[in-house]
Amino acid sequence: MVEPADRPSAAGQRLGAPESFGVSTLEPGLRAPAQPPGRQVSIRVQMLDDTQEVFQISQRSPGKVLFDLVCVHLNLAEGDYFGLEYQDQRKMMVWLDLLKPTLKQIRRPKNTILRFVVKFFPPDHTQLSEELTRYLFALQIKHDLACGRLICNDTSAALMVSHIIQSEIGDFDETQSWQHLLHNKYLPDQDAIRDKITECHRKHVGQTPAVSDYQLLEIARRLEMYGVRLHPAKDREGTKLSLAVAHTGVLVFQGYTKINAFNWSKVRKLSFKRKRFLIKLRADPTNAHHDTLEFAMASRDCCKIFWKICVEYHAFFRLFEEPKPKPKPILFTRGSSFRFSGRTQKQIIDYVKDSELKKVPFERKHSKILSNSGMSPQSSSFRVPKESAMSVQLADQPDAARLAHQAESNGSEEPQAAASSTNGFRDVPAAPGSDPIQSRQNHHSTGSAPDPQFLNPESPGSEDSPLGSPHVVVNGNGSVNGQGMGSTGILGTGHSPEGRHLSPLTSPLLTDAGCVRNDDEEEARRKFPTDKAYFIAKELLTTERTYLKDLQVITESFQGVAGKDEAFPDFVKNLISASYDPVYKFHQGFLREVEQRLAQWEGRSNAHIKGDYQRIGDILLKNIQGLRQLTIHLQKHSECLVELERACRSSRKAEALCRDFEQQRVCYLPFNIFLLRPLHRLLHYKLILERLCKHYPPTHDDFRDCRAALADISEMVLQLQGTMMKMENFQKLLELKKDLTGIDNLAFPGREFIRLGCLSKLSGKGLQQRMFFLFSDCLVYTSRGMTPSNQFKVHGQLPLYGMTIRESEEEWGVPHSFTLFGQRQSVVVAASCASEMERWVEDIRMAIDLAEQSSSPSTDLLSTSLSDNKLSEDGGAELESEEELCGSRSSLERQGHRGNTTVHVCWHRNTSVSMVDFSVAVENQLSGNLLRKFKNSNGWQKLWVVFTNFSLFFYKSHQDDYPLASLPLLGYSVTVPSESENIHKDYVFKLHFKSHVYYFRSESEYTFERWMEVIRSATCSASRSLPSTRKDLY
Repeated sequence: MVEPADRPSAAGQRLGAPESFGVSTLEPGLRAPAQPPGRQVSIRVQMLDDTQEVFQISQRSPGKVLFDLVCVHLNLAEGDYFGLEYQDQRKMMVWLDLLKPTLKQIRRPKNTILRFVVKFFPPDHTQLSEELTRYLFALQIKHDLACGRLICNDTSAALMVSHIIQSEIGDFDETQSWQHLLHNKYLPDQDAIRDKITECHRKHVGQTPAVSDYQLLEIARRLEMYGVRLHPAKDREGTKLSLAVAHTGVLVFQGYTKINAFNWSKVRKLSFKRKRFLIKLRADPTNAHHDTLEFAMASRDCCKIFWKICVEYHAFFRLFEEPKPKPKPILFTRGSSFRFSGRTQKQIIDYVKDSELKKVPFERKHSKILSNSGMSPQSSSFRVPKESAMSVQLADQPDAARLAHQAESNGSEEPQAAASSTNGFRDVPAAPGSDPIQSRQNHHSTGSAPDPQFLNPESPGSEDSPLGSPHVVVNGNGSVNGQGMGSTGILGTGHSPEGRHLSPLTSPLLTDAGCVRNDDEEEARRKFPTDKAYFIAKELLTTERTYLKDLQVITESFQGVAGKDEAFPDFVKNLISASYDPVYKFHQGFLREVEQRLAQWEGRSNAHIKGDYQRIGDILLKNIQGLRQLTIHLQKHSECLVELERACRSSRKAEALCRDFEQQRVCYLPFNIFLLRPLHRLLHYKLILERLCKHYPPTHDDFRDCRAALADISEMVLQLQGTMMKMENFQKLLELKKDLTGIDNLAFPGREFIRLGCLSKLSGKGLQQRMFFLFSDCLVYTSRGMTPSNQFKVHGQLPLYGMTIRESEEEWGVPHSFTLFGQRQSVVVAASCASEMERWVEDIRMAIDLAEQSSSPSTDLLSTSLSDNKLSEDGGAELESEEELCGSRSSLERQGHRGNTTVHVCWHRNTSVSMVDFSVAVENQLSGNLLRKFKNSNGWQKLWVVFTNFSLFFYKSHQDDYPLASLPLLGYSVTVPSESENIHKDYVFKLHFKSHVYYFRSESEYTFERWMEVIRSATCSASRSLPSTRKDLY
């Protein structure tokens, strides 16, 4: 079916791909469509790598058949971002219509060469799941640079070309790089900046072609001319302008400067009449523009070509699915019948996620180095789940309201009124970050549409994104958003091969469809005990279920992965197995006993008639006494953490195994946290027993057992408390080490983590956002770096010994500012509010006291390369401004380490968290069923919700192995709904951040108070000092 042309090449074709058609990209699950009978015609297509291929199609075949053949030839799953363009008989470049017969469009097929190029440019390249797709996009950027279409400054141009060269010839070699630039032209004026290109190339040592593609797209997508195809026009005054279309709407350029933009949400209708292109806007009293804008183009054909691409862009980025064809009129036709054909962006993401496509290597024509498609900088886990409409979008992306295209006279297209969006948390999405999705009501109809950003209110798709910078959710890794973020991805729009994690700032969603029920009927049908002791016991049951699932992550999931890897040290495997397997088996029996007792207590057996089973103390006492026999195993858990870290330091394969495991959906938290879960669980038993003893009168039958169990568990906690606190600090240092780049020895003996968060640092360029990390011996400040993993790059370190601190709001005229006077330099910083400043000042003063009392000297955290080049802050800002061109700020999705970590959430929400907050969060873990409702939705949706690590994780049921979405709570407020909100239910609490509002309903007063208590612990940062016992431990 495919014959090589004059220059045969398999460039761009996946190695080992079968000759058969495989899966069509336009019809998921189907093979390439059968061609109608008839004479075969040869069509020549030029690929993005400049090779040409010949395809045989039937005379009557529609354009879709040819396009499918090209995508199948490339084995391209995300082909709908691309299109075939050619020069018609009018010498105008047009897109091949997939619905019309190819030969009716191409009059002289023997003399016509179609070009396979990118047609739809997404706002964020992390929405492209496959490395092959990103490679083809990189080739398109390379072509646009060479022909002068992608206009940018010399710094950006040099940086992009350096990444192209890195992907083609590998690491910098002065002779080879110079010769390569002499024989290849990447820019029209390349010679003028050749030195700058080689200087940038010198910095990319060790960078794979996949990473180079990622960085190239990261820089390109920030440019104003990214994906822009200019169409000459004039305004009413005759001023020469150009029109263009993007994912956000219609753009107006004067020269190469964008002077106006009309968002899809503001456009009521697009049409053309003869040579006039018309944009009709929605009524807006604050808008200075006329309701209808008119632009004159060269001809009616020019108008129609631009109108068609506008229709297609709008449908591709704004609709959930391909628009249905209009019924043919009986008498006469009016206007154009043109419509978008193919999958929308949402459908592509859903299809790729559901198909779980295998990663197959492919050949890079121009690359002289071997590339493994499995080493993608952005793993394919970044995909939106089936029910999610989420994809990471820039902050100026229109809300998810969808407009239906209707063509009228002379080819007019009029989108219907859009539904107003009440942003939910993105599906991550889900990523970081996604999860249940919000229904939104259209003021013209009663139907609801799923919000692409459910549980990640910081979803990048929202204009007032709480994350503060263009991105979500989405998936899944959600994930956002990242929740989709990746969610799972909220959380991360996370798709990947099975087992990949969806980032909670971008992630999968649950729809309201099929979940709305009559709660009053269900409550009438199921009557539970009303005694507070029953709900305390039920909390024990629900949290025990979550705890057992967390143990399964170690005993089943991780050991299953490590057991298959011969490179992983046997000593560590055996140590983890011997330390955790007995604990897991013990708690399996404990959970069965608790479940049976609760069933009896609820009256689901005849035993409740005797009244012997309305207690829980006897089971707790029996099992805590049994748990004491496992103390020897619990004491080894700290050794497991230390040995695992030692193995990762000594073996890259072991480190890669752990890093890859953390990306799996089942590992919804950093793996080291799971290793400490058994120690944390002892605290939970102690708190539950304290509540039971406080509730029961001394004469109650269950009081004696509860008091005895409390004494036993208190003794165990006291015995293991020292180990627990040291391991929490060690685990936190290891977690921060993954988020930071430019440091050598963070987990230094005796160093204690105290606080992390955002402060604005005053420099020669004004206030600049920085991430500060306070330890017991030094203060480190960083900014988001240029790595695909969004790590924070260390800019400087301030030793605490001899430091003084002074409030300086009046001196500098900056609210909430204070000055840190160190031995080597002074720094002026400002907090976001007075309370944040108070927390920082209190903790820094306490840390200064710790440093002066410590006998060990402060250790330099900075890596050799950074400490040898001490930068002034102005120099650092200069360096960063260049790095920001290729830094990833689009999503919380990350490669190798989850992007919805506490550090990233603090960065986006401009807040801070202390070690005391982490310690409180360890105690305040909770899980159970809640009913969730959005501001504009009608029904309540039942979800299994787990609160841990400052986030809510959402499941369909407690039996699920991994969360569907997550919602980081830092920065949120938790209150009770007011009368005006018309929530006429009991035990409802409200979470809100900026414009994002969620309602959750619990089953009793006790559970309502508990959820309010634990969520407040995450949303209200602790300002307490570390206990003195904690200071003594280090």
